[in-house]
Amino acid sequence: MVHPHQASGDKPRLVRCPACGGNSVYAPSNLFRPFCSERCKNQDLGAWASESFRVPEDAQPDDPDYEDTTLR
Repeated sequence: MVHPHQASGDKPRLVRCPACGGNSVYAPSNLFRPFCSERCKNQDLGAWASESFRVPEDAQPDDPDYEDTTLR
């Protein structure tokens, strides 16, 4: 099977795989895009499922001597 980007002579668009940092073809022919492989896709999904990816919260420390200078 000839891929559309190869048929026209264009080079495939390569992006950095978010999981491993390797090259990944960003085209409909890559079922795992933007990842380079099923392994990288599943690894990323597992990190989300285990809540490894979190946005840090701006919680006050439990230290009673903590002084919030943004309230001044």
